[in-house]
Amino acid sequence: MEIVRELPLDQVLLGDCVSMMRMLPTASVHCVFADPPYNLQLRGELRRPDDSLVDGVDEEWDRFTDFAAYDAFTRAWLTECRRLLRKDGTIWVIGAYHNIFRIGAILQDLGFWILNDIVWRKANPMPNFRGRRFTNAHETIIWAARQRDSRHRFNYQAMKALNEDIQMRSDWFIPLCTGPERLRNQHGLKLHPTQKPEALLHRVLLASTAPGDIVLDPFIGTGTTAAVAKRLHRHFIGIERHPAYVEAALGRIRRIARASHEGVGITPSKRDMPRVPFGSLVERGLVPPGTLLTDKHRRVSATVAADGTLVADGLRGSIHQVGAAVQNTPSCNGWTFWHFEREGKLVPLDVLRATPAG
Repeated sequence: MEIVRELPLDQVLLGDCVSMMRMLPTASVHCVFADPPYNLQLRGELRRPDDSLVDGVDEEWDRFTDFAAYDAFTRAWLTECRRLLRKDGTIWVIGAYHNIFRIGAILQDLGFWILNDIVWRKANPMPNFRGRRFTNAHETIIWAARQRDSRHRFNYQAMKALNEDIQMRSDWFIPLCTGPERLRNQHGLKLHPTQKPEALLHRVLLASTAPGDIVLDPFIGTGTTAAVAKRLHRHFIGIERHPAYVEAALGRIRRIARASHEGVGITPSKRDMPRVPFGSLVERGLVPPGTLLTDKHRRVSATVAADGTLVADGLRGSIHQVGAAVQNTPSCNGWTFWHFEREGKLVPLDVLRATPAG
């Protein structure tokens, strides 16, 4: 099979996901979001008491006849996802109790490293039509790195800002896709039975990607991942086997307006801060030799030397070494521990790392 030499960026490909992924080059995407078929067990629950199917579901919607066939398919598409992910890339897989545990085991078998399981709590879940079980009001999203030593992206500060400056939890309360966002056919019925809300994908992509990153969705359906990726200035590659879904996705993508470049910026995490030596700040005069540094409570102090070391009570060393010594601790982040006075207020050294050179 011929390998695609150039990535089909911002395209939706019609075909089987495994076959199409095999045409793409290794280590070519930053992130995968996958909403795979839920497995044969779900079909019975998508029937009303009169045995009619719920809107958007047909007999071909979930085509697997047994667990062995489903597991083989799952292993095949996850293997390709792992090949396509860059070393530090991550994958998000969403499912319900019918399939998510089987997917989780296969993810681990293939060498993925699970980072979180997210519980998506639905504000308006579909009722249990037959009245034989609890209403299924959530789905589970597994977030995993390509491998254990991946330096995966997590935009922690952006997630905190999105959550009113409170650390984002692993249970997300988001309504189902409804209203104008829900795509419908010419008869007014749901076009796709499990169309995901754009709010869910917004959070996924904002958490784990940066503008310009490439996101792959091997089961793109009616294009939610692509629509949100376009809006947030991420590239997408979508794959879908159902022609009607591809047509709907393409129309939807054309209607999406990109946000301004300023609008897609995210609050940087500590990991994204520039790695600059403290001595360079001394050289540039931002922290002149002789500057007195203290902790935020002014309980301990140290003086900045011309070579970028600190001097305190006979100790001399880096901002981290002296910070640890005065606290009698094994380690210290000197950037956040040491403060200097600016306009009568104590400010951490950390703020100077974002000061442009020159």
